[in-house]
Amino acid sequence: MLASMKEMVEEAAGRPRAVPAFNVFGYEDAIAVVRAAERLGAPVMLSTNVVALAHMPFAVLAPMLLTIAREASVPVCVHLDHGKDYATVERAIAFGYPSVMFDGSQLPLADNIAETKRIAALARARGVSFEAEIGSVGYSDPSLGLKHEYTDPDEAGRFVAETGVDAVAVSIGTVHRMESQGASIDYDRLAAIEARVGATPLVLHGSTGVKDEDLRRLVRHRFGKINIGTALRMAFGRTLREEMEARPSEFDRIKLFAKPMEAVTAEALRKFEILGWGKE
Repeated sequence: MLASMKEMVEEAAGRPRAVPAFNVFGYEDAIAVVRAAERLGAPVMLSTNVVALAHMPFAVLAPMLLTIAREASVPVCVHLDHGKDYATVERAIAFGYPSVMFDGSQLPLADNIAETKRIAALARARGVSFEAEIGSVGYSDPSLGLKHEYTDPDEAGRFVAETGVDAVAVSIGTVHRMESQGASIDYDRLAAIEARVGATPLVLHGSTGVKDEDLRRLVRHRFGKINIGTALRMAFGRTLREEMEARPSEFDRIKLFAKPMEAVTAEALRKFEILGWGKE
């Protein structure tokens, strides 16, 4: 069933669990993730970023993901991740996304607040859940030239108060696209942020680089949504390479994708358990 991010994360943020938001790039990983969610009876988010949209445009990707969500037996939210401008967010909403993120984290604070307020007004008018970012979660690839800036707790409080976002992404030591668990979480900073943002649920980006024990600890804080991308890409890619090496005469992509899809489901199940959604 198609669901709202706002309701999902508000419910999760009040309990020792967080909703996983998996970055997906097509049918194979999207359906593999939903299968994991259905096995546990857990809510899930299917997130699409600019990389996915460069490969498969909204007009193709949105109907597919929305159909998967509507036909699922659990709540599924389709979400735009890291929308960089008003036009991209507006297109996602026009194509039926029930949840969007505007990422103004590379902008000066005043500009980030102003543009976030403008786009938040659009989302609210359309009944769409809205996420934004304060501070800036960096990337493991320095050639991208993007800043990495820890979230200032006072700025986080101001940002939430002035923008009225449904959820806020914060930078407390994680890095996007890390392939090993080397992130160091600043728990003192997190506590200060929580003291200033009130009931607004927090969002963690770059979770693949976070140790499992840290993720288990973080879900006991105000995190309602935790993004997961690289871990699934690694599971799919590694298993696909193994399949191609083991079956050099097989050219049917449906057959070659079967085990990688199972690997994605297995990794998603592992993440669900870490985030508090194990079978009760």
